[in-house]
Amino acid sequence: MDRLDRNGLSVNRQLVEFLENRALPGTGVDAQVFWAGFSALVHDLGPENRALLTTRDQMQSQIDAWHQSKKAQPVNPAEYHAFLSEIGYLVPEGPDFHIETRATDPEFASTPGPQLVVPIMNARFALNAANARWGSLYDALYGTDALGDLPEGKSFDPSRAARVVHRAKEFLDEALPLASGSWTTATKADVAEGAFFPALADPGQYKGGLEFGFHFENNGLGI
Repeated sequence: MDRLDRNGLSVNRQLVEFLENRALPGTGVDAQVFWAGFSALVHDLGPENRALLTTRDQMQSQIDAWHQSKKAQPVNPAEYHAFLSEIGYLVPEGPDFHIETRATDPEFASTPGPQLVVPIMNARFALNAANARWGSLYDALYGTDALGDLPEGKSFDPSRAARVVHRAKEFLDEALPLASGSWTTATKADVAEGAFFPALADPGQYKGGLEFGFHFENNGLGI
């Protein structure tokens, strides 16, 4: 593999070219300053991280051995807790504390939700990431009592799913009304040339998003 030396680090040439030619320009961070700082972090924290990984492997081996020795036996929670504490996997809870950071992006500092990275060219992955980031209305309606009752049993309930989709489209009519027509009869949604389709009654409600479309089918969403 073609590698280049950067402040004592052996770095893949493609990564070097990406960082120095595409990522860093315009950020105000000089390439030499970046590599010097990154190299210092790697050399400082690398040994500590390797030691932590070794400890993790040792603990995992101990836990595996414990479970193998207790095979076919009922687990005693108190005994298991004592064992995990003995090997250092569990530690006593410390006192309450406060921590503050500066210059943290609002997406991490004040907006709740998991931070996900997905390939933007895979529409289904992007939709799943959006649902995980902001929450899925379908999941919220199906799995809670928002419809007036809770789901029964563990198997999929097609009739409840149909109610969920109907209520979700009613909600869209309330929150994002269309310029004409209703979400209950819409069959497709897309973004073209920066505009949302079908047209919203208030175009200002569209704040931008991923350039992929979806259609409604079988009372659900299909990419």
